[in-house]
Amino acid sequence: MNFLLQQDLQYIVGKIKEQAGLSEAEIHSKINEKLTQLSGLISKEGAANIIANELGVKLITNSGKIKDVLPGMRSVELLGKVTSIYKVTEFSRHDGTAGKVGSFMVGDETGSTRVVCWGGQADVIKELSEGTVVRIKGALAKQNDRGFLEVHVNERAKLLVNPKGEKVEEVVSRSSSAERKKLNEITEQDARVEVFGTIRQAFNPVYFEVCPKCSKRIREAEGVYKCAEHGNVTPEFRYVMNVYLDDGHGTLRVVLFHEQSQRLLKKTNEEMQEYRSNPAGFEQIKTDLLGEQYKFVGKVKRNDVMDRLELVAYESQIGDPKEELAKLQSN
Repeated sequence: MNFLLQQDLQYIVGKIKEQAGLSEAEIHSKINEKLTQLSGLISKEGAANIIANELGVKLITNSGKIKDVLPGMRSVELLGKVTSIYKVTEFSRHDGTAGKVGSFMVGDETGSTRVVCWGGQADVIKELSEGTVVRIKGALAKQNDRGFLEVHVNERAKLLVNPKGEKVEEVVSRSSSAERKKLNEITEQDARVEVFGTIRQAFNPVYFEVCPKCSKRIREAEGVYKCAEHGNVTPEFRYVMNVYLDDGHGTLRVVLFHEQSQRLLKKTNEEMQEYRSNPAGFEQIKTDLLGEQYKFVGKVKRNDVMDRLELVAYESQIGDPKEELAKLQSN
């Protein structure tokens, strides 16, 4: 759903009042007129959004900071520093033409996000390294299937590498704004939480096929992999790994998708793919993880099948005993 249609009614009314100079009574009158005009087939928020557009009221100000980029925003502009780079993948479109997509993580002093580059924009990725400063103009912000923000750069957008005279002095990780909780304190409402504990059990990665263009799950039928949106494709294999964490107060399953598995194990994607055909080679890795202390940052979700809470991790870091002792002493 477009971000603007999710805005609180009072927020939109406030913006109209501020920029158009109308009173709240006048604004609500216009909203009611629009509802009548559209036979009530729209919400008050939607009607208010239309009124704002008609009056030329700008509901979103693009500050260029990552914290202010929200799903549904178009013509996104931001300046950030590259923190991680992922491989470029080639795929076949439904019409038989070739395409490619790649991505990287970028951060500033307000947060971080994934940047997804399509087509010719993916070629820019080979110019990047950790610490490279990039300026993005005309991009589209989306929310991915796991609820995280992504900034999509297509042929109409611009991606400038190390723009002259521009710097990003500080980059914060997502964990900087995460609340630390004990495992018996987490709830489904924890969209960004930090937990710490000892790994008591680890599981082999589970591999699954996805469309190389949209990353949606696909399955084989009569020897052919077909994406509902992009037709016949050569699948890309993604993976997910699970570990059980214990902090003395409770236990929790931590779910690590693809890149997070790589970061936890300090393995490349190519090395992870080898375990798909050689699962026995993963046994020693699982053993080595047991007893290790880790800090994870992620989003809590309920596994409806198993009726339990799980943490979908988007950051992991080996525990620092001095840091943890200092936190205990300060509580």
